[in-house]
Amino acid sequence: MDKVVQVEGLRKVYGATVAVDDVSFEVHEGEIFGMVGPNGAGKTTTIECLEGLRTPDAGTVRVLGLDPQRNGKLLRERTGMQLQQSALPDRMRVWEALDTYSSYYAKPVDWKPLLAQLGLEEKRPAPFAKLSGGQKQRLFIALALLPDPQLVFLDELTTGLDPQARHAIWDLVRDIRAKGKTVFLTTHFMEEAERLCDRVAILDHGRIVALDTPPNLIHGLGAEERVAFTVAGGPSPALQSALSGIGRTEVQGERVVVHGKPDGETQLVSEVIGLLTAQRVVFRDLRTEQATLEDVFLGLTGRQLRD
Repeated sequence: MDKVVQVEGLRKVYGATVAVDDVSFEVHEGEIFGMVGPNGAGKTTTIECLEGLRTPDAGTVRVLGLDPQRNGKLLRERTGMQLQQSALPDRMRVWEALDTYSSYYAKPVDWKPLLAQLGLEEKRPAPFAKLSGGQKQRLFIALALLPDPQLVFLDELTTGLDPQARHAIWDLVRDIRAKGKTVFLTTHFMEEAERLCDRVAILDHGRIVALDTPPNLIHGLGAEERVAFTVAGGPSPALQSALSGIGRTEVQGERVVVHGKPDGETQLVSEVIGLLTAQRVVFRDLRTEQATLEDVFLGLTGRQLRD
């Protein structure tokens, strides 16, 4: 599989702040590669170094085999970019934005079909200021696709969008990959990374602390599964003791949560239900909660809020 992005020992410093510290990774052709991390982890700095918008202080960066600093003009003809802070003049109409940006490329795609593909056909004459948040993001995706890029950069694409708009954008990202393009995205939504990405790099304090497929990250880092249920009057001491033999057990009034790590041989939910049935315990509202990428993320980066 071809390597679309190759990064070795990337470092970027702002005064006394080390934003990116010896970061190395590869992005393969045709994949959706995600980079996640807390605020200030270095995600945007990393992607801007790949785009040629920032100059690394150390390390080697190759995008489509090119140096972003030396071959910036050529690279912009082969990549699409949606920046974290994107805006257009309020009065610029949708068609004007697409027509204007098309003129920047030697061989742009026809932007008119893009309007239909991205659900913006009815908004063709609308000024930018009148678009909803989701419509603005779809317009920025359209602008990023104008050069018919091999690689598309999407930086915090769905920040500030409502759930419906977010899911619509996710479908668009999948469509981009289905057309044979490679996608590099940064996000702080763990659900977004888990649903979209083939591989995910978790960045913290400027360093990659984990990199793998979402399932491998969840399994390899021992994230827990949970089974929750309710027992009228609360569980008896005997039931609590028996459940503790299966996994760590929390009791909050009538609600019981059993935590366990998957071992590939037994299912936590089967063990819990088997025990409840054997002890003739009447229970209700039983739910299983699979471990998620968010569990892994919090385990690696902590729960403390950051500015």
